[in-house]
Amino acid sequence: MSGKQVELYVENLDCENDAAKLKRGLTGTPGVLDVTVYPKAAKVILTLDEGRTSPDAVQERLEGLGFPVRRQRGKAGTVSPWKNPKVLTSLASGALLLAGWLVARAGFPPAVTWGLYLASLASGAYYFGREALEELMLEREVGIELLMLVAAVVATLMGEPMEGAMLAFLYSISEAMEGYTEQKTRGAIAALMELAPKVALVRRDGRDVEVPVEEVRVGDTFLVRPGEAVPTDGVVLSGTSSVNQAPVTGESVPVDKGEGTTVFAGSINGEGSLEVKATTTYANNTLARIIHLVEEAQEKKGESQRFIERFGRRYSPLVLLAGLLLAVIPPLLFHGDWGTWLARAVVFVVAAAPCALVISVPITLVATLGTAARRGVLIKGGTYVEQLATVKVVALDKTGTLTRGRPDVTDVRLFSAWAAGPGNTEAKLLSAAAGLERYSQHPLALAIVRHAQQAGVQVAEVQGFQSLTGAGATGRYEGTPLYVGSPALFQEKLGVRLDALEQELARLQAEGKTVVVLGDEKSPWGLVAIRDTLRPNARAAIAALHAAGVRKVVMLTGDNERTAQALAREVGIDEVHSDLKPEDKAAQVRELTRTHGNVAMVGDGVNDAPALAEATIGVAMGAAGTDVALETADVALMGDNLERLAYALKLAQRNHAVVRQNLALSALVIIVMVAGALSGAFTLPVVVVAHELSEFVVIGSGLRMLRA
Repeated sequence: MSGKQVELYVENLDCENDAAKLKRGLTGTPGVLDVTVYPKAAKVILTLDEGRTSPDAVQERLEGLGFPVRRQRGKAGTVSPWKNPKVLTSLASGALLLAGWLVARAGFPPAVTWGLYLASLASGAYYFGREALEELMLEREVGIELLMLVAAVVATLMGEPMEGAMLAFLYSISEAMEGYTEQKTRGAIAALMELAPKVALVRRDGRDVEVPVEEVRVGDTFLVRPGEAVPTDGVVLSGTSSVNQAPVTGESVPVDKGEGTTVFAGSINGEGSLEVKATTTYANNTLARIIHLVEEAQEKKGESQRFIERFGRRYSPLVLLAGLLLAVIPPLLFHGDWGTWLARAVVFVVAAAPCALVISVPITLVATLGTAARRGVLIKGGTYVEQLATVKVVALDKTGTLTRGRPDVTDVRLFSAWAAGPGNTEAKLLSAAAGLERYSQHPLALAIVRHAQQAGVQVAEVQGFQSLTGAGATGRYEGTPLYVGSPALFQEKLGVRLDALEQELARLQAEGKTVVVLGDEKSPWGLVAIRDTLRPNARAAIAALHAAGVRKVVMLTGDNERTAQALAREVGIDEVHSDLKPEDKAAQVRELTRTHGNVAMVGDGVNDAPALAEATIGVAMGAAGTDVALETADVALMGDNLERLAYALKLAQRNHAVVRQNLALSALVIIVMVAGALSGAFTLPVVVVAHELSEFVVIGSGLRMLRA
């Protein structure tokens, strides 16, 4: 749909009813082409025809509907309690209820008492009663609000105005509190929004000027001083510093940054100044994408939440019907007392209302998603939280997941005969090898050159470089033809025997290392062993996955069997499948799912796309700053720390336990209250108090998920 898209955060958007009201109010407004409401984030996305309306006009319309636009970015989406109309009407209802009770005790005429109670009922029921009638007439649905309105009105008509007013007052408190519960669950996202600074120090026309972060353009150069937050994603042009990326990636240790490295919006600069070139605008940086995706995720309901909502839509009308039948059948068929059974019907309607049951799942899921995002784990919706809790098998790619994805030199060995010569040292071997390899772009060659530079060895001058396809390279070093390459190059092409190195070769290759031999036409000088090195916490991560209840950790890799098995033994992996193409990995994931149930597949979000799509849960490693990984994975680990997956599994399991506890408590309260209502053991005030208390307990229980 063409038109300008406008994103606004608004006040007083606390629940699905508010979202429906807001959408109804904007739908049909001239120039408003489309309306999408995110109640969990208190956000509205509008598509506008700028020829017929403007953002300012829409903001005026929102204010008229009771949802004023939030003026300050990152601040919570509810106003002060003393300015919140729901809170004010609830307090007025409570004050009038208390006045009515005092007046009745003082012996005032019944008309005065009734007047105060009716005013209390009208004030308390004003908002939820209006929502109930709008939902009934416009949405054709019977909701919990209608059950409460009917119960309060019928109790009053039966001559129990205090009970009716008390019901309206207590339920209005829970409705007013719902906004503050939503605000609490938005806290994690609000905290992320506050990470980015409001201004950036940008270099323009030779001067450093402060501009709002929204005005930073791609290609701008900006300065990040010690202790400041990075305003948007960029590449360091000059300067060195350590940067705390925990808010974005969840990494607990600051990361060293220097020329050519990437920094993310919202990360905190350490001790040095950095000059950075902006690679994204503020609206499209990593932090903004995380916030947007989490807000979307909070609207994506899990299967349990969808079930509870479907249940609620059918259950509430049945409760109202059952209450009606309870009021009329016993008197009509069994000569019961009309007053007694009508009172029991009212108590039954309140007792059976599923408030706590309906709110128990969404409040817990939203809190879980926000907490995970704050810890560097982006989960795309409630469904994936539920599925994570049931994962029993984790399949891992090797390169870039367990390893750094970059080969490094691990061993340098000299051939004893060559080492006996004068001046033949490890440094000379490295110098010569790096001199040959610097002309090659092969990853193993780059690893040797990098290792020599890190060791402070001067790279030798080599003439006549020539690549030997599939085997290695050759050139002249100090007038001597020199070769570097695989053992097969020396044994098969040059006819050089490597007997003296055979045992060492076998040992290194058994450890999964690639061996490069350096030597002349007659004898080897030595060898260099290279391997894609393990991440420092790889073993701890595998142990953490097992501790989180994963029965089997499986490696799926395109590498050879020997290398894969060596690495698996080192980190404690249970099963290895090697020499796999992308389609083979997907087939293995399919088989693991068939055999063991839900499988989480961890990869880079690009090369492992078929396997990630095949798995129950696709997990992308190191997704910060990577558009494809953020968009394609079900779960994105923002940093390169595999232990974050174990954290996500435990968080999902904890979420599952809290949801079960909440559902069990809600169901138990309903069963006990309904039994008491039918037997006549519970009066309306008792049921109302128990009903509201159970709702507050469930809310408090769900908010436990905000603790990391």
